[in-house]
Amino acid sequence: MSTYFFGLDVGTQGARVVLVDEKGTLIASDSRKFQLSDRFREEQSPLIWWQDCDEMIFSLIQNLPESINKADIKSISVTSTSGTVIPLDSNNKPLHDAIMYSDPRSSDQGKRIKAIAERNIRHGYTGFNASSGISKMLWYIETYTEKVKDISLWIHASDFLVGKLSGNYHTTDYTNVLKSAFDLEKLEWPSFVSDEIGIKESWLQNVVPSGTVVATLLPHLSQKWGLGEISVVVGMTDGCATQMASGAVKPGTWNTTIGTTLVIKGVTKNNVIDPLGRLYSHRHPEGYWMPGGASNTGADWISMEFSEGLEQLNAEAETLVPTHELAWPLWQDGERYPIMAPQARGFAPEGLSRTKLFTANLEGVAFIEKLAYDIIEELSSEKVEAVYSAGGGSNSDIWLKIRASVLNVPIYKCKEASGAFGAAIMAASNTFYSSLIEASEKMTAIEKMVLPDPELVGAYKKQYEDFKQKLKDLNYL
Repeated sequence: MSTYFFGLDVGTQGARVVLVDEKGTLIASDSRKFQLSDRFREEQSPLIWWQDCDEMIFSLIQNLPESINKADIKSISVTSTSGTVIPLDSNNKPLHDAIMYSDPRSSDQGKRIKAIAERNIRHGYTGFNASSGISKMLWYIETYTEKVKDISLWIHASDFLVGKLSGNYHTTDYTNVLKSAFDLEKLEWPSFVSDEIGIKESWLQNVVPSGTVVATLLPHLSQKWGLGEISVVVGMTDGCATQMASGAVKPGTWNTTIGTTLVIKGVTKNNVIDPLGRLYSHRHPEGYWMPGGASNTGADWISMEFSEGLEQLNAEAETLVPTHELAWPLWQDGERYPIMAPQARGFAPEGLSRTKLFTANLEGVAFIEKLAYDIIEELSSEKVEAVYSAGGGSNSDIWLKIRASVLNVPIYKCKEASGAFGAAIMAASNTFYSSLIEASEKMTAIEKMVLPDPELVGAYKKQYEDFKQKLKDLNYL
C-alpha cells in the first residue's frame, strides 16, 4: 500500500500539479498555461489561477489508474511566486488582481521601506525593493485610497490557493513573509510595519513554519474531486520549494540551479547576514536558516550563441579542460551576486576557437559559483559539504565535472527538482513523515554523483585565483 501527496505550483504563466507517493515516485502530473493579459507581469487575476487549478486537479484525479486508491491521498501543498500579494475584503474576495512580484510600479515605495527597515533592523533582512510584497502593499494603499477602508487582509500568491482549498486565508509560512517585512529572528511582525509604513496589524497574517497543516480540504471540493478529508499544508515560495525538491535541506547542503540565471540556496545552522545585501536568508521550518542569492550569470549565453551543435561542443570540451583561459559569459550588463557591480560586463580572450570559448565560458560560470560559495562560507563560518544541482545546466556532464573540480566538493544531480515536487514534499513533511528533512531524504533521488577530478582541482585553483584578480583589475570585485 502507498500514500500519496499533491504538489501544486502556480507560476507566472501557468500551473503544474503532481501526485507522488511516499517514496517520491511520480504517479501523475498535469500542467496548464494561463490565459493572460498583456499586463500579466504587473497584475493577474487569482480567480483565473484557481479556475485552471481546479479543472486541472479534477482532470488528473479522474484519469488516475484504477490501481491508485483515492482514499490513500493524504495531503496537498502549494508553491507560488515570492513577493506577489493580493488584498482581500472581509469575505475573502480579492479587492484587486494579484500585484505581481515583477511589477515595477512600487519602486519608490521600496526605496522608502528600505530606508525605514535600515533604521529599525540591526541584524536582518533589509533588501526591500519593487519586487517586495510590502512595497506593493504600500503602493496599493497610496494609489487606491478609496479602497483602503475595504481591506481586511493582505495575502501572498500561494496563500490564495491554500485559501481556496481550505477556507483558511489567514495563515502563511516563513518563506512568504520574508519580503513582507516579518522578523524571522523574533518570529513577529515588527512594529515599524504598522507605525511607520502604515500596514495595519489587522491586515497581517498569522505566520507558521513551512509544512504546517492549516486545515482540511473543503467539503465541496472533497465531494467534487472524489477525495477524502485530506490535509491542506501551508504554501511556500517557488525558489524554496525547488530547494526542497533538490534534497538540499540539511545544514551544509546547497543547491545550485543553473537556468537562465544561476540561483544558489542552502541550509546553515545560523542566520547569514550579508552587510552588502548580496544574499538573504529564509527561515528553515526546523529552526535552521536557508540563505541564498541569484546571479545574472547563468546559461542564457548557451541558448543565444551555442545552441547549434551543443552535444558535439560538450564532447569536445572534455578534451580541452582546463583551458587556462579567463572568460565570463555575463550576457547582460551588470551583476548582483556574488558581486554587486552594475557596471560589470562579460569578457573573453580574443581569437579563441568556438569550442575553446564555449569551454572557457563553462569554467567562468563555475568560478562565479565558487566565488558565491566562498562568500557564503566566509559570512556563515560554516563549511559547504555538498552541492545539489538542478536546471538545464545540470544536463552537461563536462560542466558537472568542471564545477565539482572548481568547488572541490561532490555535486549531486537531482532526478526531479521542480517546484511542484517540492510542494509535494512539504505536503508529506508533517502528515506522513516527522519532519522536512526526513521527507526529503525519503522522497528525493540522486540521478548522478560527480566527484572532483584530482587532476583538475589544482589547475582550477590557480585559474580561479587569476579569475578573481581579473575581476579586481576591472574594479568589479
